[in-house]
Amino acid sequence: MQIPSLEIKEIGTVREIKHGIVRVHGLPSCLYGQVVELGDGVKGMVIGFDPSAVSVMVLGDDRRLHVGDTVSGQSELVSVPVGEAFVGRVVNCLGEPLDGREPIPAGELCPVFREGASVMDREPLSEPFLTGAKMVDLVIPIGKGQRELILGDRQTGKTSLALDAILNQRGQDLICIYCWIGGSLTAFKKILHLLTQAGALSSTVAVCAFADHSPAEQYLCPYTAATLGEYFMARGRDVVVVFDDLTKHAWAYRQLSLLMERAPGREAYPGDIFYVHSQLMERAGRLKADLGGGTMTFFPIAETLQGDFTGYIQSNLVSMTDGQIYLNASLFREGFKPAIDLGLSVSRIGGKVQCPAIRELSEGLRLVYAQYRDLLRMTRLRTRLSEETMAQLRRGEVLRELFVQEAAKPVALVEIILLFYAFKRKILEVLPGEDLRRFLREFFAFCGQRHAAMVERLAREQTLTQDVTRELDQAILDYFRTIKER
Repeated sequence: MQIPSLEIKEIGTVREIKHGIVRVHGLPSCLYGQVVELGDGVKGMVIGFDPSAVSVMVLGDDRRLHVGDTVSGQSELVSVPVGEAFVGRVVNCLGEPLDGREPIPAGELCPVFREGASVMDREPLSEPFLTGAKMVDLVIPIGKGQRELILGDRQTGKTSLALDAILNQRGQDLICIYCWIGGSLTAFKKILHLLTQAGALSSTVAVCAFADHSPAEQYLCPYTAATLGEYFMARGRDVVVVFDDLTKHAWAYRQLSLLMERAPGREAYPGDIFYVHSQLMERAGRLKADLGGGTMTFFPIAETLQGDFTGYIQSNLVSMTDGQIYLNASLFREGFKPAIDLGLSVSRIGGKVQCPAIRELSEGLRLVYAQYRDLLRMTRLRTRLSEETMAQLRRGEVLRELFVQEAAKPVALVEIILLFYAFKRKILEVLPGEDLRRFLREFFAFCGQRHAAMVERLAREQTLTQDVTRELDQAILDYFRTIKER
């Protein structure tokens, strides 16, 4: 006779429901992060304790719950399915599809909350991560496995800069994960349309928690994105994760904490908000070769208010990342896009992984641009300037024109090298404004047609050898000779 199997569960009772937080009596042996089933099949996660009750974060619609409902604890921590089938899909914080397509095949389950790789399991970063933004790749370079914060006021181009980095990975064996936290559905649909039109969605996973989703789902969303990224990283793949944005994530966690009656601290955030974000950020990096050798690069986005990035959340994120790109609202209004403030933007790692050509061409650019901005302010009210000052201003104007770039149009590394080589040779400063813009538009295509072998060699070796510079000089002469003959 076959003995039926028994399943032993702890049972509790819902005593209080308030905006996504449920207080449960019972469950004496539950763990932090454990999954519980509430009433009508709604899942929740244990997020706090006190001597008389357990606090549970509802992962779903709390309107289906009622006081007195039965709560059963499950013998597992919060986990999400992972796998190759998620590439090209839009999912929620539990890995469930939101794009109206077929269900995603059930794959391996991974816990959402886990520690990042230890120091002994990591290797130094050795490869550049190219964003396609000329100013970033030259002056604020990023390495694969780095954490680079993007911050600035609303409507200054933070999301556009991160999307350019995703678009620049088209055709490469790199997985992009876009994490949308607390934003509107309309804005996300525009982003999804851009990725689809550009052909980048086929290598991208979108993990979403919209503004009308519960604070619990918004809180869990970035951890789900990081878990999906770790699956690919452990298999030797390169991954980039964009968190858009962690300011809203902090708002969601603050809301949850205040509902749980935790003591508020600075700016009403709970004391553990630093741990919440640092636990997430430490999951980026590069694994050792015997552990797969994959990398995971993070681009967290944070919003500032009137240019103040000394706020609690912003300064926390600055302290736990490897650099920041600050977008200045004043520069944006001037028409300088991307509106990156070089005085406040820095990369603490990426410079070590730059290719020789970019390292040579980027030397001194930050100083030239800073001097130009200072001279511009000092000479705004003066009409008579020395020749030396005029030459410095003209060189700065050319550099500014080189840095300006349209959104959703990333620039290849070899094109950056060609343009800034011409700048270094001081050829562009004698060109009038329209001729300069024509040069920037046409020179790369001209070199691809007339000097294709040189362009291929430069793209392959990424070094300005004597032979390459000689051919570059000849290509510049040929271009201006062609222009003169028109």
